[in-house]
Amino acid sequence: MEKLIINGGRPLFGDIDINGAKNAAVAIIPAAIMASEGICVIDNIPDIEDVNCIERIVENLGCTVKRTKNSLVIDSTLLNKFSACTEDVRKMRASYYLIGALLGRFKEARVELPGGCPIGVRPIDQHIKGFEALGAKVKIEHGSVIVKAEKLIGANVFFDVVSVGATINVMLAATLAEGVTILENPAREPHVVDVANFLNSMGANIKGAGTDVIRITGVDKLKGCNYSVIPDQIEAGTYMIAAAACGGEVAIKNVIPKHLESISAKLTEMGAEVIEEDDAVIVKSKGRLKGVNIKTSPYPGFPTDVQQPMCTLLAIAEGRSIINESIWESRFKHVDELKKMGASVKVEGRTAIIDGVNKLTGAVVKATDLRAGAAMVIAGLIAEGKTEIENIEHIDRGYPNIESKFKQLGASIMRETCEE
Repeated sequence: MEKLIINGGRPLFGDIDINGAKNAAVAIIPAAIMASEGICVIDNIPDIEDVNCIERIVENLGCTVKRTKNSLVIDSTLLNKFSACTEDVRKMRASYYLIGALLGRFKEARVELPGGCPIGVRPIDQHIKGFEALGAKVKIEHGSVIVKAEKLIGANVFFDVVSVGATINVMLAATLAEGVTILENPAREPHVVDVANFLNSMGANIKGAGTDVIRITGVDKLKGCNYSVIPDQIEAGTYMIAAAACGGEVAIKNVIPKHLESISAKLTEMGAEVIEEDDAVIVKSKGRLKGVNIKTSPYPGFPTDVQQPMCTLLAIAEGRSIINESIWESRFKHVDELKKMGASVKVEGRTAIIDGVNKLTGAVVKATDLRAGAAMVIAGLIAEGKTEIENIEHIDRGYPNIESKFKQLGASIMRETCEE
């Protein structure tokens, strides 16, 4: 077990590069197993535990996987298993993408129900609805989702709620279905578009990803391809918020500024300066920022995945701020940790009422989930004195080299092994 030690109160200056998108990579790697010919070379892969986990899962299925620093080479031509039932599958939420991928390729899949961060109930009913519309029979037995179809036939699928996971999963299966599938009310997140672009590079015929309707014309087979994952919108947003919270000037490079517009808008409203360049954003901040109200919503709205880091910034902003979390019902577990550092936050259901304080003070806290961990890192960076963050394995699931990147910007942060 390891922990992060942070001595706060230092402004941040310099520039950092953003890695490939975690949420895209953990869907693209399962999608790669649908290639029955050739190999997939996937670049800009982030070096994080979630990617390592999904890599082990596809290897266990029979794929050959070779890794360099930022690339994966996946050969799935000899893949012959449609059952994924390992500890890695159980502990990772994104493993459910194997259902759509295996169903598309083999017309059959057995995948154990996944885990992930404890941020609320995350049902797969919309996934099941889509698979059944394509002609599959779905049942859940002994903790596994079992899906079978004699053949998959294109259909119209209307999602009752906007779901990134269901959109990608049904899109995977529909890629190798007969005829045309139309997905209505799909998720429009950048990583949904990235998965569609990857599938199209493999020979799929998908149009409309990123809009209100996705049209998928089934093809007979998919082939290997070369592809590069998009930059991580959430990692970039986290560093933008950190720069605004700590003060200073930080250039966040290798990003797509359009993906960050909702975050840029809120930081600007608070009084920070955000400058957009072709593939970078520069955040400048000096003095205390103003509180704002935020409601999380599907893309292009404010991302739920940066709500927790933003909560830390609002904790020291001037005045009262209100966060309405419309996506997950249990995404305020970090608030108790922030209170240990002096934050004034009251949670009522899915709403957090934040009265900004002049300062936070260092304390021993823990990362309760991935994005809560990022929130606590930012809290440590702005706090007076020393902060120790435990349970940082959550942070390592989604933020590559987080202490190295913040050191590069002038922060005092280090990783230590915890005593038993």
